[in-house]
Amino acid sequence: MPIAIAPPQPLLHALPGGARLLVMPLPQATTVTVAVFVHSGSEHESARQSGISHAIEHMVFKGTATRDARRINLDAERLGAEVNAHTDKDHTAYYMRGLPAHTGTLVAMLAELVQAPTFPEDELERERAVLLHEFTEDEDDPLSSTFKLFDKGCWGAHALAQPVIGSRRNLERFTRSELVDWVRQHYTAGRTVVGVAGPIDPDALLATVDAAFGSLPPGTAPLLATPAWRGGVHSRILGGSSQSHLVLGFPIADRRHDDPTATLAAAVLGEGMSSPLLARLREERGLAYYAACSADVQDIAGQFVIELSTSPAQLLPALHELAQLLAVHAERVDAVDLERARNQLAVRHLRSQERPLRRLEDAALEVFAGGQVRAPQERLARLAAVDANTLRAEFERMLAAGATLALAGKLPRAASARAREAVPQLLRS
Repeated sequence: MPIAIAPPQPLLHALPGGARLLVMPLPQATTVTVAVFVHSGSEHESARQSGISHAIEHMVFKGTATRDARRINLDAERLGAEVNAHTDKDHTAYYMRGLPAHTGTLVAMLAELVQAPTFPEDELERERAVLLHEFTEDEDDPLSSTFKLFDKGCWGAHALAQPVIGSRRNLERFTRSELVDWVRQHYTAGRTVVGVAGPIDPDALLATVDAAFGSLPPGTAPLLATPAWRGGVHSRILGGSSQSHLVLGFPIADRRHDDPTATLAAAVLGEGMSSPLLARLREERGLAYYAACSADVQDIAGQFVIELSTSPAQLLPALHELAQLLAVHAERVDAVDLERARNQLAVRHLRSQERPLRRLEDAALEVFAGGQVRAPQERLARLAAVDANTLRAEFERMLAAGATLALAGKLPRAASARAREAVPQLLRS
């Protein structure tokens, strides 16, 4: 695998109050990226709280102790700054990108958003309607519905099975006091990582960030146990859909294990048009118009995921072909496919290092999982150390664990039963 010059690694600092700071000096950059990552997401929510992290991500922009919703947006946009946020299963992120001269202002604005949101009642009612529209849009997406079914099949009643957006019932009833209580309990110093990347002075930045985030209350995220893998076949007919959607997956190591094997296995099987998944199912057999493979690694669990969309008549033949491909890789991994996958992942990783926000977020997740940040070259070295036999053993281990299979959309008659009959070797749990 070619060794490239690695981009700079974020420097990790522990602030006196307990929050962490990631500093990534980029002298050649012309903008600065400032981000706040909170170790609080849907995996931390009970069923009654499902969706609250995402609702709070929306609502912090609706008012603080000194700014209303319009002023929050105007003050950032007068500086030319881009502002956004997102919620995932294991964290929530808030970020701004602007001019280096405004770094201190951007840090202060983000600190105010996450530490002093007021959640005005009238804004909550307006944003509730927006959240419900987003929920409906997500509910109408057939592939999204398939993934929800898949997550439920993997994790059962565990919080990891809950969609980040939550439930309609919760979105309709969340109160201001619930949002306030959640922020008080979860937006704490030990659960917060601040990241800054750009042409910055690291020494001056330390004082700026400490002044802005030094008053965060103490508190760390609880250690969550890995949920048990359930497996089996789960299907749902979706009205108005003319296609069949399939998501097939196996349990893999979580982020705390720091193991690239499953990620490389996913690239070997399904990265690019020349990969076995695409070459066989799409190009040679015409069994799917869309197919992909990935390793979804969270802080407490992981999923090896194969997804495809096809016609109802081709669903079972495609599933049978998938089973054959997996069996082949449990016996032998092709040397050319391994070379391709290693190089693809190396390029993908190095490209991500050129995106400051992506690099800061990856580093923050490493901090949440293990308390440290690894150098990019170390990642590449660990990837290069995974050989064909290790990959073959990974495929063998996944098959032994048993798959979770989700089928949704327009389905052939008795789809679940026929799937069990077609690929019993995949469905052992």
